[in-house]
Amino acid sequence: MHINDLKTPRRVPQWMAAVAAVALLGGGVVAARSLASGHASAASLAFPVPAPPVATATQAAAPVAPATIVSSYADIVSRVAPAVVTIRADQRVRPAVAFPDSDDPLFRQLLPRGFAPAQPQAQRQEALGSGVIIRSDGYILTNDHVIDGADSIKVDLSDRREFKARVVGSDKPSDLAVLKIDATGLEALPLADSNHVRVGDVVLAIGDPLGVGRTVTMGIISAKGRVTSLGDGSYEDFLQTDAPINRGNSGGPLVNTRGEVVGINSQILSPSGGSVGIGFAIPSNMARNVMTQLIDTGHVRRGLLGVTVQGVTADLASSLGLPAVQGAIVDKVEPDSAGAQAGLEQGDVITSFNGRPVTDGNELRNAVAGTLPGTQVSIGYVRDGKTHTASATLKALDGNGGTKATRSADAGGGNAGLTVTPLDGRQASRLGLPAGSRGVVVQDVDPSGPAADAGIRPGDVIQQVNRQAVNTPGELREALKRSGNRPSLLLVQRDGTPFFVTVG
Repeated sequence: MHINDLKTPRRVPQWMAAVAAVALLGGGVVAARSLASGHASAASLAFPVPAPPVATATQAAAPVAPATIVSSYADIVSRVAPAVVTIRADQRVRPAVAFPDSDDPLFRQLLPRGFAPAQPQAQRQEALGSGVIIRSDGYILTNDHVIDGADSIKVDLSDRREFKARVVGSDKPSDLAVLKIDATGLEALPLADSNHVRVGDVVLAIGDPLGVGRTVTMGIISAKGRVTSLGDGSYEDFLQTDAPINRGNSGGPLVNTRGEVVGINSQILSPSGGSVGIGFAIPSNMARNVMTQLIDTGHVRRGLLGVTVQGVTADLASSLGLPAVQGAIVDKVEPDSAGAQAGLEQGDVITSFNGRPVTDGNELRNAVAGTLPGTQVSIGYVRDGKTHTASATLKALDGNGGTKATRSADAGGGNAGLTVTPLDGRQASRLGLPAGSRGVVVQDVDPSGPAADAGIRPGDVIQQVNRQAVNTPGELREALKRSGNRPSLLLVQRDGTPFFVTVG
């Protein structure tokens, strides 16, 4: 069974190859199989020796000295391995009924007298995953998708003891779960501060891939802050690693060379179902927050700012006069929300949250969700080129809303390529806009024009150009002209959702 038999996120970022599919690593039926001999090097723990730098006469700076050569990670593995467990989650699945309802009189007339079709029997399905002991009294951290829907869960320790486990709590949005077994004096691993993890750090992945048994692989942190399924309600800030991980590694730890957990292995990117060196782990700081709440209360509470945001692109930064391409631009502020009470407005660019810089909309969304409701937070933002600071008291996310990161449309250049008409009350009602909404409705878009390049399409409602309201075709035309050589910043409503794009 290939890994891509598992479900995949609905969206994949553009930086990923179109032929690839992101798949969860656990949660399906697993059959042990032999590994091809050509894969043996994937699990090697030998650290490659870099070639010495070659000095040149024109070199302006001294080359970076190579790190200390490490010939073995055996001491780290021996210290970490006892805290890694194998998780077997059993679920009874009833197969599809082969016959119609046997109580149907019409159906029974077609059967020989006394014949009764056999009813399908429920079949046992086993999902294989991994986990890590995070408290010596039997608390285990793993992925939600490993144990989702399980009727019974068994945990195998490194000393071959087997325990039945109960679910303390699970959290689907973060894909994390906490289990408890009746055991004490267990080896447990500490969680590192994942904010201090750097791209290039050496990491080890430990788990039970493909049912072959306890396996250790080595790699580096390839990237940080990856998102694989933005828009499906999940909270993601993945560490990307090239340490080979496969089905069954789900829920197992990604550890640094000090034996600390920096992440929980969760997904891979693969065009074939096998490991190609692009794996994703939930960072330890997110895991710590979710884990603590699950142990304390059995569920996770998340803060709610009450704004819809999108990331800042280079064109948006230019239009808004921002000094750097970072932050989250506010598309919408919910009435009576924490953001509204703090004075945030549409078009503001949030640049910091509680003293930490905000790089993009997803980072802000995770930061807000990782803060408990009722917490007073500081928000730094830019409005009309000026920096401001506001204070907000977060409300509680009820699971149906929250800070939402939306993808900004592609932007092009130029000034026109649009046919528009003034928005009237009938059109506003048909488009699902509140009564009294103003703007111009896009009737036609020139496919070769800059508006089409920006993603604008018929039915969109343009409400602002460069933060100024436009209510007639003439106002739109004049506003676009005033932008000169700079891209124009447009506020657009589509299906009741506002967002910003740049044209020009």
